[in-house]
Formats: sequence, C-alpha cells, structure tokens
Amino acid sequence: MTSKDRFTYYIEKFGDTKILRYKLENFDQLSLKQKEYIYYLSEASLCGRDILWDQNGSENLTLRKTMEEIYSQGKHKDISSELWEQFTTFLKRIWFANGIHHHYSMDKFKVPFKEEDWDQLCQLYSIKLEETVAKELHKLLFDSEYKNKRVSLDSTQDLLTYSANNYYQGVTQAEAEAFYEQKAKEEKTNQPSRGLNTQLVKNSKGIVEERTWHLNGMYHEAIKNIIHWLEKAKAVCENPKQEECIALLISYYQTGDLHTFDQFNIEWVKELSGEIDFINGFIEVYGDALGMKASWESVVQYTDHEATKRTQIISENAQWFEDNSPTEAKHKKAEVKGVSAKVINVAMLGGDCYPATPIGINLPNAEWIREAYGSKSVTIENITAAYDKASKGSGFLAEFAYDEQEEARAELYGYLGSNLHTDLHECLGHGSGKMLEGVPVDALKNYHSTLEEARADLFALYYIMDPKLVDLGLIPSLEVGKTEYDGYIRNGLLTQLVRIELGKDLEESHMRNRQLIAKWVFEKGTSENIIEKVVKNDKTYFTINDYTKLRDLFGELLKEVQRIKSEGDYNAGKELVETYAVKIDLNLHQEVLERYKKLEIPPYAGFLNPKLTPELEGTEIKEIKVTYDEDFASQMMRYSNDYSFL
Repeated sequence: MTSKDRFTYYIEKFGDTKILRYKLENFDQLSLKQKEYIYYLSEASLCGRDILWDQNGSENLTLRKTMEEIYSQGKHKDISSELWEQFTTFLKRIWFANGIHHHYSMDKFKVPFKEEDWDQLCQLYSIKLEETVAKELHKLLFDSEYKNKRVSLDSTQDLLTYSANNYYQGVTQAEAEAFYEQKAKEEKTNQPSRGLNTQLVKNSKGIVEERTWHLNGMYHEAIKNIIHWLEKAKAVCENPKQEECIALLISYYQTGDLHTFDQFNIEWVKELSGEIDFINGFIEVYGDALGMKASWESVVQYTDHEATKRTQIISENAQWFEDNSPTEAKHKKAEVKGVSAKVINVAMLGGDCYPATPIGINLPNAEWIREAYGSKSVTIENITAAYDKASKGSGFLAEFAYDEQEEARAELYGYLGSNLHTDLHECLGHGSGKMLEGVPVDALKNYHSTLEEARADLFALYYIMDPKLVDLGLIPSLEVGKTEYDGYIRNGLLTQLVRIELGKDLEESHMRNRQLIAKWVFEKGTSENIIEKVVKNDKTYFTINDYTKLRDLFGELLKEVQRIKSEGDYNAGKELVETYAVKIDLNLHQEVLERYKKLEIPPYAGFLNPKLTPELEGTEIKEIKVTYDEDFASQMMRYSNDYSFL
C-alpha cells in the first residue's frame, strides 16, 4: 500500500494494546541522497533489536525464538482454535513489550493457557531445547513469583534482587552502590555516565565486575551490524559535522569508552544544520531501578519545517524562560547554552522506542554536557498526529470531561496544547536549572526518573498559561493553557488509572510523575477549592475553578522539585514520591476501570514501522520505496528473520 488515499492509522488490537501506523509526511520531498542516508540509519536502528530483548530479561530471546518457531509453522489443526488464539495473543503481547514483562507496569504477563498446553505445543511442533533451558522457560512462564517484576521501585526491598532485568547478575543493591561509589572516587575526570553501557556481575571468585557492551564484548554480533550500517550512513551524510558524529559513535561502539560517548554527545549537540538526525545507543535509564544502566534505543528523523517554527521561537527565548522561572536564583542557569528544538517526523523506530514510542525527546542526559554545551529537543509530529487521528470518535473525552464546555475546548485546542506541552517539557523543562557543585548525578537514586519527569512537566505547565506565549504568537489565547490544565489534572487523577490493574500501585516513572503533580496541587488547593472533586450521576470528575491560582501551585511545586534535584535531597524526594505518586484510591480506581471498560478502547498503543526498500539499477540505489503493507505479526517475524544477531 503506497497511495496516500489508502493510508489507515489503526491496524489491530490485542490484549490491552492497539497497533497504529505513522506516516512519512513529505518524505518524497527529500533528495535521493537524504533518503539513502535515512535508509542506512534505519537499518542500524533495526540491528540493535535483540540487545533490548536481552537487557529486559536473560530468557527473553530464548522465549521469543521458541514461540516464533511454533508460530512460523502456522498449524493449529491438531489443537483447539481457542488455544491457538491464546498462544498468538500471548506472543503478540511479548513482541510488543520486547519481553515477558509489560512495558508499562513492569509486571510479568500471565500465561493464558495451562502448563500441559505449553507442553503439547512444544511436542507437537518438535521444539528441541536443552533440558536446563526447557526447565528455565517453564519456570519463567508458570511460576508466578519467579522474576515477576522487570523493574522494582519498592524502596522497602533490595531493588536489584527484586528486579528481573538483565543489567545485574548476582549483585545486590548495596554491592552495586558500593562499586560505583568507589568508581566515582577513582575518577579524575568529569564522568557522570559511569555504568551506562555495562552489565554488573559477580565473577567466579565472587568479585563484582563490569561486562561492557561493545564490539568484541557483550552484544558483539548486534553491535558489529550496527557499525556496518553506520559506516554506510557516514559515507552519504549531509555535512562534515554529521560525519564526525557518526565516526565518534562508531568509535564508542568499538571501544565502549564512555569518554568517547561524551565527545559524541558534545559534537552531536552542535550539529544543527542537517535535515536528518538520529538517536542510536544506550540512552535512557528508566529500565534500571538505580537509574544507571541504559537501554538500547534508536530513532531516525527528518525535520518538519512548518511545525518547527514554534520550537524555534521557544528555543530563541530560552534565557527568558529560565530567568523568569519561579525556582530559586541559585538553582538557575546564569547562561542558557545550546538549547535547540525541532519538530520532526520519525522515519524509523528501534529498540526501546519501538513499538511503544515517546512523543518527545530531549538529549543528551549527561547533566554536565547540558549545562556546558546545551541539548537537543524534538517533538514527534507524525506520532502525535497518528495518536490524534486514531482517537477521533472514541468517546473517551466525553466520558471523562466534566462538562460540554471542557469537552468542546479540548476538541478545539487539545492537539495544540498537548504538542506545546511536549515542546516546553523537552526543550526547556529537561534543559532548565542546574546542579549545585559537588552533588552527584545519582543522588536521587530510584526516585530520579520520577522527579526529573515531574520537573520537566511542571516547567511546561507553569509556562503554558503564561501570557508570554500569546505575545510570542505560540497560542491564540490562554484557553490553550486552560485546556492543557484540564487534560493534565483529568489524566493525573483519573484516566491514566485505566492502565493499572485494580489493587496495584503506580510503578512507571511518567505515571508516578503525573499523579504526584495532580494530587499535590489538588491537596494544596483544597482550602481555596482551586480544583473541585464533583460526583455527578454517580461518576467522579475533577474540575478546575481557578486556573491562575493553579498555575501558582505548579510554580510552587516546580521550585521545590528543582531544589530537590539541584541539592540532591534524597529524603525530600523520597517523601514527595511516596506520599503522592505511588498509592491509588481503590474505590476511585474501580470506578474509572468500570467506566472505561464500556468504551472498549485498549489503554496502550504502539506503532508499526514503514518498510524502506532500496530500488536498484545494478548496484546503484535509484530510489527508496516506502510501503505500509505489513501487519503486526508479519513485521515482527520479518524483524526476527532479518535482524536476529544474538
């Protein structure tokens, strides 16, 4: 399917998930060389797929390959159609999550069939596994207590012992913290990313040591193929700075040297003239309870010039926003450096950005690089557009908006408000403030990710109701800000709960952040009835009575969260998160789930990638063809066939 009039965003649903497509808007307007550059970067994006699977759990690749072997035979005549449907749905859920743990809740999936059904499938399709491997898979699938949480943030337990990911093996939290504290003492240069690209293990002598992810180290075969395609991309990139960046990234992959990675990030921040950009590497630390080890991810992108006009205005005024922040003067940057922002169309997603993907990104994460050199931010327009278009007519807004006025305003300004919030969150929020001298980057430990997301969200919320945005021409009126406030409070206190199993706590950092903010301002504004809880027709709503005072509360909380980060105040951060971000009102949760169930909308969504195919004349590329004809299973099986290197 290539014709524009046949493009559809919604593809299918299974379990709690729906699959969408995104569109490569204006791809045909790029030059052939630019398309070729995107193609090579895209291949590099897909070659790292197995790395993430292994990072998420040591048995994930074996489980995936075993289930795909059964699926590829495609026979169910000798078993019940019900079992085959259960099996294929379970496989799709594992594909989507890049492993056996849910991508958001981090809980291990419950197997929908019995142990004897699994044994029947393995026997029927002649699955041959070593006895110890077969027993390990059996335990993983059917022992509900075994590796039941990919990332545990329960501060009452050993965070590593109770996390099932593959970043640590046989190492306790105390041992890991002691190891990196000693490394920090030994470091003579500025190195905030220690541990980013390693697995921490105990060797045969009981000594804690690191295994580095690099060429000729862990993940060798996948990294070798990533490098192969990066070399091809380097030969056709748009400018010398891009070539320098790719050369540094290749060197980093070859050596595993984090100083080289730092240098890559510094040069990458400086590269602003290209139409095309990319992320490729061990980047985000949400998957590690200690916030140190980075999951592998990749994004390939090209600029949306029209939409980028708004982010250019924001970045050009970054110093004004920093100077006028409600945070304390000693926690502000005296000089904001290198803040750049674009609105982009994504061309390929990989690793921890696929199938579930962010809608905005701000990098690099190293605080000292951001303070000295700046950062790059993007809002992903073709992803937010796909979400928006696929959600039309779902009935979700009508169910949870307080009244028709709130609903009508959301229909009018919701898309703009959401995108602008993302712009402010990524471009300014993550890039704002500074650490005080001597504060270690990991001072907030397991609360770091939640508090960092809260800081960025609060920055966006504070400014989206500022008249300055009207003056800059970014919004027509403060009605846009009111719409975003409505949606944020509605989501933080009500609608995000549809993603959580009844009786569970909030675990995922972004969800914790949103509830933390919404519950804090609701509680602090109670005496003045700034946000009112209303029960209407036996349904609970939250309506905002004073948007100006709510903005003041957002500013007050921003000041405190920035202080916590700047000063590394672990105890205050812990108190804030544990008080407001974790526990859920059980009765309200049950009500929300019952209301949502009637809508029959999966609470999670992810995306298929387009297929990029070079059209050749001899060995010369004449065009890069874009097609959108795969369904979810066919794309997953193709990726496993073409990009399984571990």
